[in-house]
Amino acid sequence: MEQAQEETGSAPVATRWPELGTALALMALALLVITDSLRVGTGWGEDGPRSGYFPFYIGLALLLSSAWTALVALWRWRKLQPFAERAQLRSVAAVLLPMLLYAGLIRFSGIYVASALLIGYFMLRHGKHPWPLTLAVALAVPLAFFGVFERWFLVPLPKGPLEALLGL
Repeated sequence: MEQAQEETGSAPVATRWPELGTALALMALALLVITDSLRVGTGWGEDGPRSGYFPFYIGLALLLSSAWTALVALWRWRKLQPFAERAQLRSVAAVLLPMLLYAGLIRFSGIYVASALLIGYFMLRHGKHPWPLTLAVALAVPLAFFGVFERWFLVPLPKGPLEALLGL
């Protein structure tokens, strides 16, 4: 059974690495929060708690709970519990990777061009919509956001070379 699953690529990914990796990442974040809270002060000032008082205790709780999760993951290391099938992870990656590319593309092309590309990609690739509808929506949504944020609320969003070329 296990061999057949591995050959088809549907063998489950065990929970041990995702649990341990998440616990260690959260422990690092907790240590960062605790360290910075100590830097700004965790005690009481003349007018109440100092800036680091509440973040320190939140970081401490996060550190303790993450350490407990890591210990439990190590304790049950040999017990194989499925986290996700490989096909499910591929589905997550099909959304996550374009979103990461989108976030990086904003810096170079601006949010409006990057958003039009992302919307168009998802509509074509995952929604299987026809080109005319995809083009209309991929252009209309960023234009609507431009009108709402830039013109109505007067909140500038990141722009790229295309907006500069158009004088926006």
